[in-house]
Amino acid sequence: MNGSTMKIILTLFAGISAIFLSSCAYEAKGIPVREFRPTSAFEQAEAKQKNEMKEVISRASQVKENSVFTERRGVPEYIIGPGDILTINFREGAKVNTYDALVRPDGKISYSFIDNITVSGNTASEVTEILTESLKKYIRDPRLEIVIKEYKSKSALLFGQINILQQGISGPGKYPLVGKTRVLDLVVAAGGAISGQETGNADLRNVELVRRGEKYTLNLYNAMFRGDVSDNVILDSGDIVTVPEMPTFAERVYVFGQVRSQGILKLKDSQDLLTAIALSGGTTPVAVKTDVKIIREYEERQGNPVILSADLDQILLQGDLAQNIRLQNGDVVYVPRSVIGDINEFIANISPMLDFIYDRPSDFRTYFLKNQNKLRW
Repeated sequence: MNGSTMKIILTLFAGISAIFLSSCAYEAKGIPVREFRPTSAFEQAEAKQKNEMKEVISRASQVKENSVFTERRGVPEYIIGPGDILTINFREGAKVNTYDALVRPDGKISYSFIDNITVSGNTASEVTEILTESLKKYIRDPRLEIVIKEYKSKSALLFGQINILQQGISGPGKYPLVGKTRVLDLVVAAGGAISGQETGNADLRNVELVRRGEKYTLNLYNAMFRGDVSDNVILDSGDIVTVPEMPTFAERVYVFGQVRSQGILKLKDSQDLLTAIALSGGTTPVAVKTDVKIIREYEERQGNPVILSADLDQILLQGDLAQNIRLQNGDVVYVPRSVIGDINEFIANISPMLDFIYDRPSDFRTYFLKNQNKLRW
């Protein structure tokens, strides 16, 4: 191998090494906030998922029939099923004879001269017509009507922050569906959502609906207070509704490290990095303000979060507002006391703390004070 060839190889090797090292340095520092942009593919997938869920919820709030009810002449009527108890009112002149019939597991009942009449899958008005036609073989101009005495064939489960009243059936539990029933109707009938207490208030913006294995998030707050009923879906048999507890701080961000007051802040009060640090009392004298880290989507990415790097000095001394990143719910702001060289080591070091504060935010301060000396930065 001649000298010129060796020189070319060494030059290429040096160039590749420089690119590799610069890439590693970039990753080690985290993504500068000025350069951070969510990938278009991620944004598109997220938008697609939200739109699909919105469309499904919208359709579910407008259905005119499901396994519980159907519309007849524009009026919603309950669909009879096994286990329901029907009351048959038969008129003989001014006299009314009443007979209760249990819908058997095969969906049939027997009445008077007629045995094994299929009623399951029909409405009360349709069963009235079926029985009337059948009785005409034995009785001239029979007059009768069917009403549903007990609804037992369709139900929904309700869990979470529901009031338990002193009288009547209320609170979380299994509730029969008696026809066209919306989620909010069920919540109200069960006692209403818990509110007006210091703890345990219902989070009506994040009500969970599970239907046939699929999970949806409903905003019933809009239905109650803003007149937007698009999320107030019509229930189907087997639905599971959970009204969650309002988080203590609702949407929140965490601030710790070299600030004067570590803790949790409401996102609505600290919507950007500078405000969050200001509300935390500012930085301490030993803070490295040029290397503030924002840890984002730790839970969503299963412990592999996006790490953003911001320079507070550029905001405060040079007025570079592009560094003042807008915060999101769940963001963790960490102000170090030394430059963080290896981002992977940083995440490994603080992961136990992150796991704890996301699971038990109310104990955040106590845990951090006990364990802050374990952090290297």
